[in-house]
Order: sequence, then structure tokens, then C-alpha cells
Amino acid sequence: MLAALVGYGALRIGITLTFVKENGMFKHILVPTDGSSLSADTVKRAVVFAKEIGAKITFFYAKPDYPVAYYGEGALIDPTTPEKFAEMADKQAREILGAATAAGNEAGVTSASASVISDIPYEAIIEAATSAACDLIFMSSHGRKGISGLLLGSETQKVLTHSKIPVLVYR
Repeated sequence: MLAALVGYGALRIGITLTFVKENGMFKHILVPTDGSSLSADTVKRAVVFAKEIGAKITFFYAKPDYPVAYYGEGALIDPTTPEKFAEMADKQAREILGAATAAGNEAGVTSASASVISDIPYEAIIEAATSAACDLIFMSSHGRKGISGLLLGSETQKVLTHSKIPVLVYR
């Protein structure tokens, strides 16, 4: 049985794959990825899940915007130009999304990919899911609790709090 965290307030609802598959609950899943090992594991599990329930996947990556840092009266100068930074971010997005899409294709799961520039990943994830007409967001969680969770924040927690689309959290 998978535990799904659904909607506002992270209401926990246990659902079985059989029930999900038989009722056609989820047909299009958004899977945000950042290229980390945890995210790569989540991609693998999302592909298995999508295959089991007959859903398609859109893999998503939020590219960082060009950082501009100012300290006091002077600016910290980054030797990378905005154009070079954008090229590097595009390359990283292609690599990360390419690996995820390849995993979907290898399993026979219909998949697509999307990326946008955003320094607020949780908003970009929700917008991507809405734009792609996804009916589920499948995310990983680092499982931070207490002070570290509060101080570091959690993109997963923010998506859970703000999304109107159901969110399944994989740990």
C-alpha cells in the first residue's frame, strides 16, 4: 500500500495500486526532478508507479535564474555572464530531463519533459502540473523534521500546502 499525501494540510490517505488502476484515478503524473540521487530514485519509482496504473508522465525541472548578489555598496561580481549561466542551466536541464525521459521510455511509459526558469520551485511545480493538465504530482521528500525542516523549508511541503492537485510523496 502506498501512502498518498493529498491536498491542503497533507491529509494522509492510504490507497492501493489496485484501486488506483481499476478506477483510473491518475492518468497524467508530473514528476519534478533536480538531478539529486534522491530525485533519481523518485524518478525510478514514479516510472514503475505510472506503468502499474497506465499513466503518462511529464518530468519537470525548475532551472535557477541568474544570481545577482549585492553586498553593501559594491556588487559581488560573478565571472559568468547571464548568457553563459543560461547555457549551463539549459544543459543541466537537458541532462537531468533526458535521463528521466530515458527511464520512462525504457519502461514503456509515455513521457514528456518541461522546464522553466524559476527561483521559486514549488510555484513552478504547481504551475507546470496545472499547465500540463496533470492529475497527480509525484515528489520525493528528504524527510527533514523539527528545526532543520523549519529552517531549510521543504519544496515538497510547500507544494503540499499550496497545490490543489493531489501530491504523492515518495520516501
